Amino acid sequence: MVDNKNNRAGKNSVNGRSVKIIGSIVIVAAIGLVVVWLKVVRGGEEAASGLPTFVAKRGPLTISVLPSGTIKPQETIVLRNEVEGRTSIIRLIPEGTMVKAGDLLVELDASTLKDLLIDQEIQKQKAHAAFISAQENLAVVQNQAKSELDVAKLTLKFAQQDLQQYQEGQYPKDVNEVRAKIRLADEELKRAEDANEWSETLYKEKYLSETEYLADKLAVQRRRLERDLAMSDLDLLTNFTYHRQIEQLTSDVNQAEMALERTERKASADVIQAKADLAAKDLEYKRQQDKYKKNQDQLAKTVIRAPIDGMVVYATSAGGGGRRGPFDRREPMDIGVEVTERQDLISLPTATLMKAEVDIHETSLEKVRVGLPAVVTVDALPGKKFIGKVARIAPLPNPQSMWLNPDLKVYNADVDLEGNEPALRAGMGCKVEIIVEQYKDAVYVPIQSVLRVGGEPTVFVVKDGAIEERKVEVGLDNNRMIRIASGLSEGEVVLLTPPLKSATVEPSLQLAGTEAPGSTDASDALKRQISERLEEANGTEMGRDPALREPRPTRLPSDDMTGPPDGPAGVSGQQMERMQQRFENMSPEERQKEMERMKQRFENMSPEEREKMRQRFQNGSGREGRGTRQRGTERNQ
Repeated sequence: MVDNKNNRAGKNSVNGRSVKIIGSIVIVAAIGLVVVWLKVVRGGEEAASGLPTFVAKRGPLTISVLPSGTIKPQETIVLRNEVEGRTSIIRLIPEGTMVKAGDLLVELDASTLKDLLIDQEIQKQKAHAAFISAQENLAVVQNQAKSELDVAKLTLKFAQQDLQQYQEGQYPKDVNEVRAKIRLADEELKRAEDANEWSETLYKEKYLSETEYLADKLAVQRRRLERDLAMSDLDLLTNFTYHRQIEQLTSDVNQAEMALERTERKASADVIQAKADLAAKDLEYKRQQDKYKKNQDQLAKTVIRAPIDGMVVYATSAGGGGRRGPFDRREPMDIGVEVTERQDLISLPTATLMKAEVDIHETSLEKVRVGLPAVVTVDALPGKKFIGKVARIAPLPNPQSMWLNPDLKVYNADVDLEGNEPALRAGMGCKVEIIVEQYKDAVYVPIQSVLRVGGEPTVFVVKDGAIEERKVEVGLDNNRMIRIASGLSEGEVVLLTPPLKSATVEPSLQLAGTEAPGSTDASDALKRQISERLEEANGTEMGRDPALREPRPTRLPSDDMTGPPDGPAGVSGQQMERMQQRFENMSPEERQKEMERMKQRFENMSPEEREKMRQRFQNGSGREGRGTRQRGTERNQ
């Protein structure tokens, strides 16, 4: 039983290896078939056999640029919606109508503006009333400030006068009165003393009674007391009353001065506040007036009339206000359509002369210039040609085309047409041929037959069945034919599809101080400068250590894969491995279909693709085949 199982396992293993071997043989056979086809079938033919060619011609050659565009009036007046916000059209004149100056073109909905105008009238009246009130308030404040200021000044004046009056009048008067009382009291005392002495003598002589004597003696004491009181009044007046009264009056003066200053400041503040309030009310009133006038102006702008005579063209139509872009979502002009502020509505031509608005590609800007003649053909008028000239070229590319396609840069240009053609209408499509140069006798070939090799224009001349690479001098081209200034004669045959390998991109770095590319000295100098820049970029340590300057190891194929990393036709080793596994898993019918598909694909290849595939097979098919066979042998072992 064990032997039977081993035998069956061995047979299965042998069958699996057989399938793999057969798959490997089929792949090798397919590769060999392609190689045989390329080397035997195609290689046996002449180099130029079956390739498209062109015989260089001599004769008249016109260099021109052929843009397409749109017919428009040379001068137009564009009428825009100047009503703020969004509004609707309630009346609209039909497009194409011939109108006179002053005719009604568009009427917009003005119901909202009328309500706003009434509200604004109310606000304006309120602002005017507030302004008048502020004017009267300012007059009242100024009058009251003047009155309070006069009272404060008068109070200060009275206080100063009271101080001066006391110092110069009242105090000296009081002092004199007290001193007069003292002198009078002294006289009265002296008289009383004399009378008392005489009464004492008469009393001793018994001529007077004791009562009379005592009365005279009491009169002396009373007169002495009156004198002492008068002297006390003088001392009180000079030492106390005077100083107290001076300080009080001086304080009254100071208080009056400060009261005057406060009154002046308050009056000034009140007047300034009243003036500021008046100015604010004045500005508010003017603002409301301006808003009212603006509303009136907006209401008037809801009616749009023709400023000149002309034909009505809607801005949303082609040619009306510029060609409509693919993302222009504006609705066509009609009653009920909403329009926005500054939106173009209608254009009126100011003249009967027309122009063609075209887009010139950036590659043609070097040829086209202002003043060049042009021939214009209109799609709607077959058989008719119009003469014009380039009148304007935009300095910057069209932003709309750049937004749609950043790689496409076209410049708007105007070609003015000569004469007046009534059949021309704005918006018609046209083709324009801008004449750059006309040669009466020139050698020319198709532009695709000229290739730049090493930075120089080159053609590939077919001579005696061989292909000869030849440098030529070229002139202008018209995107179809290119003028050959020298290097090629009439009747010589050139390839229309030059070999792609000749168009290999070469380094075009030409640094300052070096010679032109192609010079050995220039190449060496360029390499030295690049090495120096790399050392500077990599740092000082990497520049000194050669080991650090070694490149990093690239990704290598797996160990069981021998041969080059890239197989035939640029297929990598890993891709070949996956293709082999896929081919081994196919049924015979699927393999047959795959072989037929590969054959059909090869037959549909262009000569350039076949040449490229043949070169890749020559460079790697033998080694790849050996590597494939070796991998198959290793798997079987």
